[in-house]
Amino acid sequence: MNKILIVDDEEVIRMLYSEELEDEGYNVITTGSGRGLVELVKQEIPDLIILDIKMAEHDGLDLLQDIRKEFYNIPVILCSAYSSFKGDLKSIAADYYVVKSADLDELKQKVKMALEGYIPGQSTQE
Repeated sequence: MNKILIVDDEEVIRMLYSEELEDEGYNVITTGSGRGLVELVKQEIPDLIILDIKMAEHDGLDLLQDIRKEFYNIPVILCSAYSSFKGDLKSIAADYYVVKSADLDELKQKVKMALEGYIPGQSTQE
């Protein structure tokens, strides 16, 4: 069973994504902050990270850069309510970009696509 880490400061979003993805058969862990995110990734070794861009205390694009420094093989899906971040050069480091919506079909599709190309056990740099 694939493990997905959801990073979003909105509790309602974390709960919604968690419920929907657990119904799809995924093991889901969540955090409402980017504080200690790299350490959490080291501890949990998720197969996929869903990362909000605009959070109260942290910039998701900066967190993405921190993740990529140590975990270049873990797929990351950026999620934002704003499509304008799609053009930001920092977002290139993500595998996929999804604009938040009440319809989670696109997110679920991107999750499946990201995990199809992921090889478990190659989560961290060698």
